[in-house]
Amino acid sequence: MHASARIATATASAVLLLGTMALPGSAAPHDDVKESRILVFSKTAGFRHDSIPDGIAAVKDLGAQGGFTVDATEDAGAFTAKNLARYDAVVFLSTTGDVLDAPQQTAFEGYIERGGGYVGVHAAADTEYDWPFYGGLAGAYFQSHPHIQPATVEVEDRAHPATAHLGTGWERTDEWYNYRSNPRERAHILATLDESSYTGGSMGEDHPISWCQNYRGGRAFYTGGGHTRESYAEPAFRAHLLGGIRYATGAAQADCRPEQGYTALFDGTGTDGWKQAGPGSFTLADATLTSAGGLGMLWYEAQEMKSYSLKLDWRMAGDDNSGVFVGFPASDDPWSAVNNGYEIQIDATDVPERTTGSVYGFQSADLTARDRALNPPGEWNTYEIRVEGERLRVLLNGVKINDFTNHDPARSLRQGHIGIQNHGDGDEVSFRNIRVKELPVKERLVGEPPVKERLVGEPPVKEWLVGELPVKGGGQRS
Repeated sequence: MHASARIATATASAVLLLGTMALPGSAAPHDDVKESRILVFSKTAGFRHDSIPDGIAAVKDLGAQGGFTVDATEDAGAFTAKNLARYDAVVFLSTTGDVLDAPQQTAFEGYIERGGGYVGVHAAADTEYDWPFYGGLAGAYFQSHPHIQPATVEVEDRAHPATAHLGTGWERTDEWYNYRSNPRERAHILATLDESSYTGGSMGEDHPISWCQNYRGGRAFYTGGGHTRESYAEPAFRAHLLGGIRYATGAAQADCRPEQGYTALFDGTGTDGWKQAGPGSFTLADATLTSAGGLGMLWYEAQEMKSYSLKLDWRMAGDDNSGVFVGFPASDDPWSAVNNGYEIQIDATDVPERTTGSVYGFQSADLTARDRALNPPGEWNTYEIRVEGERLRVLLNGVKINDFTNHDPARSLRQGHIGIQNHGDGDEVSFRNIRVKELPVKERLVGEPPVKERLVGEPPVKEWLVGELPVKGGGQRS
């Protein structure tokens, strides 16, 4: 990753106002931090959108207010290894057709593989059909579109910086693309189109319109919006675009691994199956649970978990305390979870074994990895808590930060409930989109060869043992 991409902690805690909309995570840069630099590329070899000048002006405006420098060009000669190294992300703004020659394509491939960022806007999907690398980076190619009309955008991921400011439904007018393929298996879908809300959709019930992914060493974000000139004056769309740019540059973190097969435990519509243990409560507003009072816990009574991946989005308002509990027996006493399960901490201000990503009181997170992956208070983060046998792994915004094995029979992870903590007065922590996926039970007897597994998104050189049983008597793993 480019050094200048690491501006998140320096700029992300302030607020940028555009019109009446507050955009999280932007501020004037600190004097001692190098600004990010963005290249907007808008060359066309096919249809040319009259909104391109508006788009360039909007990105420059976002940069002036948000602390990053913007250069704009239609000269493909800018695509050299030396020149691209100056930029933290390249925005393909409604490019069309074959816009780069072979050496320029090679330079851009190298740029992405060295950690560069890509932002594709609207007709970026109508570009470079004969270049497989670009097709994978963009995520999908354009197929057709109906006339410009209003539609409902259904927001799947409300933790990503490009969509966290939106509600679960986003009503807006644009030219809505149909794509030649569905990118869901390859990319992380941020938003889809409700085809019943407009005419001319051809992809059915699953019609992605915005997504992100980790691609060949770089970061990629795409939005199908942005055909109309009016889009670039729309505060919500500008915030959407800014969030995508911040993700692509590395100024904001997000889990952009493909996600399929999860079942919602809390989808924002209610708390059926959940039960409050102990004092305090959670309020429900804007499809979000927010802690109040305590010390208590909202736990999922409806189901015990065995081998599973638990994902949830969380946000601290400031210096707040909370945690996620796993592996505890059913009880109306929140201390039962403390004494019989494990807490994955959220508060980032405590000692290592009690800070964000730690297995509270037992094992610190990898603090270097944690610090790179963590968004600051006021911004959303995503946990994956993966429990297989007696092994517990914690991923923060898609980065593995803890790998813990239980050796205490009284705290067995092989079966138990999950819960979220309301820590006390003055602690305000919010949760969204709590979902779970059952995993195959993978166990081996002591002495058998270990099973190797690589988590999605992890480098191929990292192989992890899964489902190990502890040696009898609580000794070291074999």
